[in-house]
Amino acid sequence: MNLIILLPLVLVMFLLFRSQKKRQQQMNQVQTSLEPGAGVRTIGGLYAQVKAVNEETVELEIAPGVVTHFTKSAIAAVLDPQEYDAIINGRPADDELSEPEAEDADAAPVEDKPLTLTKDSAEKGDAEGGAPASK
Repeated sequence: MNLIILLPLVLVMFLLFRSQKKRQQQMNQVQTSLEPGAGVRTIGGLYAQVKAVNEETVELEIAPGVVTHFTKSAIAAVLDPQEYDAIINGRPADDELSEPEAEDADAAPVEDKPLTLTKDSAEKGDAEGGAPASK
């Protein structure tokens, strides 16, 4: 009877330790794959480029000429060069490149006048694109 109660607990403990060990191995693999020039993401969500790798720390360039020091455990992921370039420069990935969709012919053209919220435009009312007059 006691064996039936004890067996699920032992199984849960085994699964917890196994998943923790896998996570630890993945983090060790990330830390060993660090090399100068690689793009990385920190655990805080900061994207940077590796400038130097020391015994326990990593020097990251977060902006041109701005170098900071992080512990190796603060690196969440090492990114592919294409992925890092797309994130930093705002370039779409290859699968996102597509032709812009054609606009509907029935749609009325939209004027690109800037919306102004000054007192003068409120007095003019809706006639010239300003806000309706309030009295």
